[in-house]
Amino acid sequence: MEFFHEPKIDWMGKKWYFIGLSIPLLVAGLVSIAWHRGLVYGIDFRGGTLVYVKFATPPNLDQIRARLDQENLHGATLQRAGAASDNEVIVGLDLKTTTEASAIDAGKKAIFGVMDALYGKGPEGKVEFNNASAQTVAEHLITSDPLHLAAQGSESATKSYQKLAEAMVAYRTGPERRGLLSDFQQLAAVPGANAAVLGALRNDFYLSSYAVLDTEIVGPKVGADLRQQALLVTLLGLGAMLVYIWFRFELIYGVAAVVATFHDVLITLGLFSILNSLGYPGTEITLTVIAALLTLVGYSMNDTIVVFDRIRENVRLNKRQNFSELVNRSINQTLSRTILTSGLTFLAVLSLFLFGGEVIHGFSLVLVIGVIIGTYSSIAIASPVLVYWTERKGGTPFREKARPGVLERETAGARR
Repeated sequence: MEFFHEPKIDWMGKKWYFIGLSIPLLVAGLVSIAWHRGLVYGIDFRGGTLVYVKFATPPNLDQIRARLDQENLHGATLQRAGAASDNEVIVGLDLKTTTEASAIDAGKKAIFGVMDALYGKGPEGKVEFNNASAQTVAEHLITSDPLHLAAQGSESATKSYQKLAEAMVAYRTGPERRGLLSDFQQLAAVPGANAAVLGALRNDFYLSSYAVLDTEIVGPKVGADLRQQALLVTLLGLGAMLVYIWFRFELIYGVAAVVATFHDVLITLGLFSILNSLGYPGTEITLTVIAALLTLVGYSMNDTIVVFDRIRENVRLNKRQNFSELVNRSINQTLSRTILTSGLTFLAVLSLFLFGGEVIHGFSLVLVIGVIIGTYSSIAIASPVLVYWTERKGGTPFREKARPGVLERETAGARR
Protein backbone atom coordinates (compact mmCIF):
# COMPACT_ATOMS: atom_id res chain seq x y z
CA MET A 1 0.00 0.00 0.00
CA GLU A 2 1.42 3.39 -1.01
CA PHE A 3 0.19 6.81 0.02
CA PHE A 4 2.66 8.52 -2.32
CA HIS A 5 3.91 7.39 -5.71
CA GLU A 6 7.59 8.33 -6.09
CA PRO A 7 7.56 11.55 -4.01
CA LYS A 8 10.46 13.93 -4.59
CA ILE A 9 10.66 15.83 -1.32
CA ASP A 10 14.02 17.45 -0.59
CA TRP A 11 14.31 16.44 3.07
CA MET A 12 17.99 17.28 3.40
CA GLY A 13 17.39 20.71 1.91
CA LYS A 14 15.03 21.40 4.82
CA LYS A 15 17.37 20.14 7.53
CA TRP A 16 17.89 23.61 9.02
CA TYR A 17 14.14 23.99 9.47
CA PHE A 18 14.14 20.70 11.39
CA ILE A 19 17.07 21.78 13.50
CA GLY A 20 15.33 25.10 14.12
CA LEU A 21 12.34 23.17 15.46
CA SER A 22 14.28 20.67 17.59
CA ILE A 23 16.63 23.09 19.33
CA PRO A 24 13.90 25.27 20.90
CA LEU A 25 12.06 22.13 22.10
CA LEU A 26 15.25 20.74 23.62
CA VAL A 27 16.23 24.05 25.22
CA ALA A 28 12.74 24.67 26.65
CA GLY A 29 12.65 21.20 28.17
CA LEU A 30 16.16 21.40 29.62
CA VAL A 31 15.48 24.86 31.06
CA SER A 32 12.31 23.54 32.69
CA ILE A 33 14.21 20.58 34.18
CA ALA A 34 16.98 22.88 35.45
CA TRP A 35 14.47 25.41 36.83
CA HIS A 36 12.75 22.70 38.86
CA ARG A 37 16.14 21.26 39.91
CA GLY A 38 15.60 17.99 38.13
CA LEU A 39 12.74 15.82 37.02
CA VAL A 40 9.66 15.37 39.18
CA TYR A 41 9.68 11.76 40.33
CA GLY A 42 6.76 9.69 41.51
CA ILE A 43 6.64 7.74 44.73
CA ASP A 44 8.35 4.84 42.93
CA PHE A 45 11.59 6.82 42.75
CA ARG A 46 11.53 9.40 45.50
CA GLY A 47 10.15 7.16 48.25
CA GLY A 48 6.99 7.68 50.25
CA THR A 49 3.47 6.41 50.72
CA LEU A 50 0.54 6.18 48.33
CA VAL A 51 -2.89 5.94 49.94
CA TYR A 52 -5.90 5.06 47.77
CA VAL A 53 -9.11 6.59 49.14
CA LYS A 54 -12.70 6.19 47.95
CA PHE A 55 -15.42 8.72 48.82
CA ALA A 56 -19.18 8.40 48.88
CA THR A 57 -19.54 11.82 47.19
CA PRO A 58 -17.19 13.87 44.99
CA PRO A 59 -14.33 15.01 47.28
CA ASN A 60 -13.13 18.57 47.64
CA LEU A 61 -9.43 18.24 46.75
CA ASP A 62 -8.60 21.82 47.73
CA GLN A 63 -10.09 21.26 51.17
CA ILE A 64 -8.17 18.01 51.61
CA ARG A 65 -4.91 19.65 50.48
CA ALA A 66 -5.41 22.55 52.89
CA ARG A 67 -6.06 20.16 55.78
CA LEU A 68 -2.95 18.15 54.92
CA ASP A 69 -0.94 21.38 55.02
CA GLN A 70 -2.39 22.16 58.45
CA GLU A 71 -1.12 18.78 59.63
CA ASN A 72 2.39 19.67 58.32
CA LEU A 73 2.03 17.21 55.46
CA HIS A 74 3.35 19.69 52.90
CA GLY A 75 3.96 18.59 49.33
CA ALA A 76 1.29 15.88 49.37
CA THR A 77 0.00 15.03 45.90
CA LEU A 78 -3.67 14.43 45.14
CA GLN A 79 -4.63 12.63 41.96
CA ARG A 80 -8.00 11.31 40.85
CA ALA A 81 -8.09 7.62 39.96
CA GLY A 82 -10.47 5.99 37.50
CA ALA A 83 -13.61 7.66 36.22
CA ALA A 84 -14.86 10.82 37.92
CA SER A 85 -17.98 8.96 39.07
CA ASP A 86 -15.79 6.53 41.07
CA ASN A 87 -14.87 9.31 43.52
CA GLU A 88 -11.44 7.77 44.11
CA VAL A 89 -8.29 9.76 44.94
CA ILE A 90 -4.64 8.77 45.32
CA VAL A 91 -2.89 10.69 48.11
CA GLY A 92 0.90 10.68 47.88
CA LEU A 93 3.07 11.48 50.89
CA ASP A 94 6.85 11.93 50.99
CA LEU A 95 8.32 10.32 54.08
CA LYS A 96 11.67 10.92 55.75
CA THR A 97 11.79 7.55 57.44
CA THR A 98 13.48 4.54 55.89
CA THR A 99 11.88 1.78 57.94
CA GLU A 100 9.02 0.35 55.92
CA ALA A 101 6.81 -0.57 58.87
CA SER A 102 7.06 2.88 60.43
CA ALA A 103 6.52 4.53 57.04
CA ILE A 104 3.32 2.60 56.45
CA ASP A 105 2.07 3.37 59.93
CA ALA A 106 2.91 7.08 59.70
CA GLY A 107 1.32 7.47 56.27
CA LYS A 108 -1.85 5.65 57.23
CA LYS A 109 -2.26 7.54 60.50
CA ALA A 110 -1.74 10.90 58.79
CA ILE A 111 -4.29 10.19 56.06
CA PHE A 112 -6.78 8.65 58.49
CA GLY A 113 -6.54 11.70 60.74
CA VAL A 114 -7.25 14.14 57.91
CA MET A 115 -10.02 12.02 56.38
CA ASP A 116 -11.67 11.45 59.76
CA ALA A 117 -11.73 15.19 60.39
CA LEU A 118 -13.31 15.93 56.99
CA TYR A 119 -15.36 12.88 56.08
CA GLY A 120 -15.41 10.51 59.05
CA LYS A 121 -17.02 12.28 61.96
CA GLY A 122 -19.51 10.12 63.81
CA PRO A 123 -21.16 9.67 67.22
CA GLU A 124 -18.71 9.71 70.09
CA GLY A 125 -17.88 6.27 71.43
CA LYS A 126 -18.63 4.45 68.19
CA VAL A 127 -16.11 2.89 65.81
CA GLU A 128 -15.95 3.72 62.10
CA PHE A 129 -16.97 0.58 60.15
CA ASN A 130 -15.83 1.30 56.58
CA ASN A 131 -12.18 1.29 57.65
CA ALA A 132 -12.43 -1.27 60.46
CA SER A 133 -10.53 -4.54 60.19
CA ALA A 134 -12.17 -7.95 60.47
CA GLN A 135 -10.48 -8.42 63.83
CA THR A 136 -12.03 -5.21 65.21
CA VAL A 137 -15.49 -6.19 63.97
CA ALA A 138 -15.10 -9.69 65.44
CA GLU A 139 -14.09 -8.33 68.85
CA HIS A 140 -17.24 -6.18 69.07
CA LEU A 141 -19.45 -9.07 67.97
CA ILE A 142 -17.87 -11.37 70.57
CA THR A 143 -18.49 -8.78 73.27
CA SER A 144 -22.12 -8.07 72.30
CA ASP A 145 -22.84 -11.72 71.30
CA PRO A 146 -25.96 -10.95 69.17
CA LEU A 147 -26.32 -14.63 68.14
CA HIS A 148 -26.04 -15.90 71.75
CA LEU A 149 -23.19 -18.22 70.91
CA ALA A 150 -21.43 -17.87 74.26
CA ALA A 151 -23.44 -20.79 75.63
CA GLN A 152 -21.67 -23.07 73.11
CA GLY A 153 -18.28 -22.18 74.55
CA SER A 154 -16.01 -19.19 74.12
CA GLU A 155 -13.76 -20.87 71.56
CA SER A 156 -16.67 -21.85 69.30
CA ALA A 157 -18.25 -18.40 69.62
CA THR A 158 -14.94 -16.68 68.79
CA LYS A 159 -14.44 -18.75 65.63
CA SER A 160 -18.01 -18.16 64.48
CA TYR A 161 -17.87 -14.40 64.97
CA GLN A 162 -14.43 -14.17 63.34
CA LYS A 163 -15.72 -16.02 60.30
CA LEU A 164 -18.80 -13.76 60.15
CA ALA A 165 -16.67 -10.61 60.53
CA GLU A 166 -14.32 -11.72 57.73
CA ALA A 167 -17.32 -12.38 55.46
CA MET A 168 -18.76 -8.92 56.12
CA VAL A 169 -15.44 -7.17 55.52
CA ALA A 170 -14.95 -9.20 52.32
CA TYR A 171 -18.43 -8.12 51.21
CA ARG A 172 -17.59 -4.49 52.02
CA THR A 173 -14.32 -4.58 50.05
CA GLY A 174 -15.80 -6.45 47.06
CA PRO A 175 -15.78 -5.01 43.52
CA GLU A 176 -19.32 -3.61 43.77
CA ARG A 177 -18.86 -1.61 46.97
CA ARG A 178 -15.09 -0.98 46.81
CA GLY A 179 -14.76 -0.68 50.59
CA LEU A 180 -17.63 1.74 51.12
CA LEU A 181 -21.03 0.97 52.64
CA SER A 182 -23.77 3.57 52.87
CA ASP A 183 -26.15 1.51 55.07
CA PHE A 184 -25.67 -1.42 57.43
CA GLN A 185 -28.70 -3.05 55.80
CA GLN A 186 -26.48 -3.82 52.80
CA LEU A 187 -24.74 -6.43 54.96
CA ALA A 188 -27.96 -8.45 55.10
CA ALA A 189 -26.72 -10.14 51.90
CA VAL A 190 -23.95 -11.80 53.95
CA PRO A 191 -24.96 -15.26 55.24
CA GLY A 192 -25.40 -15.13 59.03
CA ALA A 193 -25.82 -11.33 59.20
CA ASN A 194 -29.35 -11.31 60.55
CA ALA A 195 -31.26 -8.45 62.16
CA ALA A 196 -29.64 -9.06 65.56
CA VAL A 197 -26.14 -8.85 64.08
CA LEU A 198 -26.98 -5.70 62.14
CA GLY A 199 -28.48 -4.18 65.28
CA ALA A 200 -25.27 -4.91 67.22
CA LEU A 201 -23.24 -3.29 64.46
CA ARG A 202 -25.41 -0.16 64.55
CA ASN A 203 -24.89 0.09 68.30
CA ASP A 204 -21.11 -0.13 68.14
CA PHE A 205 -20.24 1.28 64.69
CA TYR A 206 -21.06 4.12 62.32
CA LEU A 207 -20.48 4.55 58.58
CA SER A 208 -18.19 7.32 57.35
CA SER A 209 -18.27 8.72 53.82
CA TYR A 210 -14.77 7.52 52.91
CA ALA A 211 -12.74 4.31 52.89
CA VAL A 212 -9.01 3.68 52.51
CA LEU A 213 -8.71 1.04 49.79
CA ASP A 214 -4.98 0.36 49.81
CA THR A 215 -1.60 1.68 50.93
CA GLU A 216 1.70 1.34 49.06
CA ILE A 217 5.14 2.18 50.45
CA VAL A 218 8.55 2.76 48.89
CA GLY A 219 11.49 3.61 51.15
CA PRO A 220 13.77 6.52 50.14
CA LYS A 221 16.76 4.18 49.69
CA VAL A 222 14.73 1.87 47.47
CA GLY A 223 13.57 4.87 45.41
CA ALA A 224 17.17 6.06 44.91
CA ASP A 225 18.24 2.57 43.84
CA LEU A 226 15.36 2.40 41.36
CA ARG A 227 16.41 5.75 39.84
CA GLN A 228 19.96 4.51 39.32
CA GLN A 229 18.79 1.24 37.85
CA ALA A 230 16.36 2.97 35.48
CA LEU A 231 19.15 5.25 34.20
CA LEU A 232 21.53 2.31 33.86
CA VAL A 233 19.00 0.22 31.94
CA THR A 234 18.29 3.06 29.52
CA LEU A 235 21.99 3.73 28.86
CA LEU A 236 22.77 0.03 28.46
CA GLY A 237 19.92 -0.29 26.00
CA LEU A 238 21.25 2.58 23.91
CA GLY A 239 24.77 1.16 24.11
CA ALA A 240 23.64 -2.28 22.96
CA MET A 241 21.78 -0.74 20.02
CA LEU A 242 24.86 1.29 19.09
CA VAL A 243 26.97 -1.89 19.01
CA TYR A 244 24.34 -3.74 16.97
CA ILE A 245 24.03 -0.99 14.35
CA TRP A 246 27.84 -0.66 14.25
CA PHE A 247 28.06 -4.36 13.48
CA ARG A 248 25.09 -4.38 11.09
CA PHE A 249 25.91 -1.14 9.26
CA GLU A 250 28.79 1.15 10.24
CA LEU A 251 29.73 3.12 13.35
CA ILE A 252 28.42 6.42 12.01
CA TYR A 253 25.02 4.85 11.42
CA GLY A 254 24.93 3.71 15.04
CA VAL A 255 26.02 7.13 16.27
CA ALA A 256 23.36 8.87 14.16
CA ALA A 257 20.65 6.51 15.44
CA VAL A 258 21.68 6.98 19.09
CA VAL A 259 21.83 10.78 18.66
CA ALA A 260 18.26 10.70 17.28
CA THR A 261 17.12 8.49 20.17
CA PHE A 262 18.71 10.79 22.76
CA HIS A 263 16.91 13.64 21.00
CA ASP A 264 13.58 11.80 21.39
CA VAL A 265 14.10 10.93 25.07
CA LEU A 266 15.28 14.43 26.05
CA ILE A 267 12.38 16.14 24.29
CA THR A 268 9.89 13.75 25.89
CA LEU A 269 11.34 14.28 29.38
CA GLY A 270 11.43 18.03 28.79
CA LEU A 271 7.77 18.08 27.76
CA PHE A 272 6.92 16.05 30.88
CA SER A 273 8.70 18.64 33.02
CA ILE A 274 6.86 21.51 31.31
CA LEU A 275 3.48 19.81 31.61
CA ASN A 276 4.14 18.99 35.27
CA SER A 277 4.95 22.65 36.01
CA LEU A 278 1.59 23.55 34.43
CA GLY A 279 -0.19 21.16 36.77
CA TYR A 280 -1.01 18.53 34.17
CA PRO A 281 -1.74 15.19 35.95
CA GLY A 282 0.23 12.00 35.35
CA THR A 283 3.50 13.67 34.35
CA GLU A 284 5.70 12.43 37.19
CA ILE A 285 8.48 10.00 36.33
CA THR A 286 7.33 6.58 37.51
CA LEU A 287 8.22 2.98 36.69
CA THR A 288 5.50 2.87 34.03
CA VAL A 289 6.91 6.04 32.43
CA ILE A 290 10.38 4.45 32.34
CA ALA A 291 8.87 1.39 30.68
CA ALA A 292 7.26 3.68 28.09
CA LEU A 293 10.59 5.48 27.50
CA LEU A 294 12.30 2.15 26.81
CA THR A 295 9.46 1.31 24.42
CA LEU A 296 10.01 4.68 22.77
CA VAL A 297 13.74 3.95 22.41
CA GLY A 298 12.99 0.67 20.63
CA TYR A 299 10.32 2.19 18.40
CA SER A 300 12.46 5.15 17.37
CA MET A 301 15.47 2.92 16.71
CA ASN A 302 13.40 0.54 14.58
CA ASP A 303 12.04 3.39 12.47
CA THR A 304 15.56 4.76 11.98
CA ILE A 305 16.97 1.37 10.96
CA VAL A 306 14.29 0.98 8.28
CA VAL A 307 15.43 4.24 6.67
CA PHE A 308 19.12 3.35 7.09
CA ASP A 309 18.60 -0.06 5.50
CA ARG A 310 17.09 1.56 2.42
CA ILE A 311 19.99 4.03 2.31
CA ARG A 312 22.45 1.13 2.36
CA GLU A 313 20.65 -0.63 -0.49
CA ASN A 314 20.62 2.52 -2.60
CA VAL A 315 24.30 3.21 -1.86
CA ARG A 316 25.25 -0.19 -3.27
CA LEU A 317 23.12 0.31 -6.38
CA ASN A 318 24.02 3.95 -7.13
CA LYS A 319 27.75 4.46 -6.98
CA ARG A 320 27.91 7.94 -8.43
CA GLN A 321 24.80 9.61 -7.03
CA ASN A 322 25.29 12.48 -4.58
CA PHE A 323 24.88 11.08 -1.07
CA SER A 324 22.47 13.81 0.06
CA GLU A 325 20.23 13.13 -2.92
CA LEU A 326 20.47 9.42 -2.28
CA VAL A 327 19.30 9.90 1.32
CA ASN A 328 16.36 12.00 0.08
CA ARG A 329 15.46 9.23 -2.33
CA SER A 330 15.65 6.58 0.42
CA ILE A 331 13.43 8.56 2.78
CA ASN A 332 10.88 9.14 0.02
CA GLN A 333 10.87 5.44 -0.85
CA THR A 334 10.05 4.49 2.75
CA LEU A 335 7.65 7.40 3.33
CA SER A 336 4.46 5.40 2.67
CA ARG A 337 5.62 2.64 5.01
CA THR A 338 6.52 5.21 7.67
CA ILE A 339 3.15 6.94 7.50
CA LEU A 340 1.22 3.68 7.53
CA THR A 341 3.14 2.12 10.44
CA SER A 342 3.43 5.26 12.54
CA GLY A 343 -0.17 6.28 11.84
CA LEU A 344 -1.61 2.97 13.02
CA THR A 345 0.68 2.93 16.05
CA PHE A 346 -0.35 6.48 16.91
CA LEU A 347 -4.06 5.58 16.74
CA ALA A 348 -3.45 2.66 19.12
CA VAL A 349 -1.53 4.68 21.71
CA LEU A 350 -3.96 7.60 21.38
CA SER A 351 -6.77 5.20 22.30
CA LEU A 352 -4.77 4.13 25.37
CA PHE A 353 -4.27 7.78 26.29
CA LEU A 354 -7.93 8.72 25.91
CA PHE A 355 -9.58 5.61 27.34
CA GLY A 356 -6.90 3.79 29.34
CA GLY A 357 -7.57 5.56 32.63
CA GLU A 358 -5.33 7.16 35.23
CA VAL A 359 -3.19 4.10 35.94
CA ILE A 360 -1.51 4.10 32.50
CA HIS A 361 -1.94 7.81 31.78
CA GLY A 362 1.79 8.59 32.02
CA PHE A 363 2.72 5.49 30.01
CA SER A 364 0.34 6.33 27.17
CA LEU A 365 1.32 10.02 27.17
CA VAL A 366 4.98 9.07 26.62
CA LEU A 367 3.98 6.85 23.70
CA VAL A 368 1.76 9.52 22.13
CA ILE A 369 4.63 12.02 22.26
CA GLY A 370 7.19 9.35 21.36
CA VAL A 371 5.51 8.08 18.19
CA ILE A 372 5.41 11.62 16.80
CA ILE A 373 8.93 12.58 17.89
CA GLY A 374 10.42 9.19 16.99
CA THR A 375 9.04 9.26 13.46
CA TYR A 376 10.16 12.86 13.03
CA SER A 377 13.71 12.21 14.31
CA SER A 378 14.30 9.26 11.96
CA ILE A 379 13.95 11.65 9.05
CA ALA A 380 14.91 15.03 10.49
CA ILE A 381 17.72 14.14 12.92
CA ALA A 382 19.32 10.75 12.19
CA SER A 383 19.56 11.22 8.42
CA PRO A 384 21.06 14.76 8.53
CA VAL A 385 23.67 13.56 11.06
CA LEU A 386 24.60 10.76 8.67
CA VAL A 387 24.80 13.14 5.69
CA TYR A 388 26.86 15.70 7.61
CA TRP A 389 29.41 13.14 8.77
CA THR A 390 29.67 11.42 5.40
CA GLU A 391 30.16 14.65 3.44
CA ARG A 392 32.66 15.87 6.03
CA LYS A 393 34.72 12.71 5.62
CA GLY A 394 34.42 12.84 1.86
CA GLY A 395 32.99 9.40 1.18
CA THR A 396 29.90 7.26 1.10
CA PRO A 397 29.41 4.33 3.47
CA PHE A 398 29.31 0.78 2.09
CA ARG A 399 30.69 1.57 -1.36
CA GLU A 400 34.04 0.08 -0.51
CA LYS A 401 32.51 -2.93 1.27
CA ALA A 402 30.94 -4.65 -1.72
CA ARG A 403 32.83 -7.74 -2.90
CA PRO A 404 34.45 -7.60 -6.38
CA GLY A 405 31.86 -8.16 -9.07
CA VAL A 406 28.91 -8.06 -6.66
CA LEU A 407 28.25 -4.33 -6.97
CA GLU A 408 28.40 -4.50 -10.77
CA ARG A 409 25.91 -7.37 -10.88
CA GLU A 410 23.58 -5.54 -8.45
CA THR A 411 23.74 -2.38 -10.54
CA ALA A 412 23.12 -4.27 -13.75
CA GLY A 413 20.17 -6.03 -12.16
CA ALA A 414 18.73 -2.72 -11.00
CA ARG A 415 19.01 -1.31 -14.54
CA ARG A 416 17.13 -4.28 -15.99
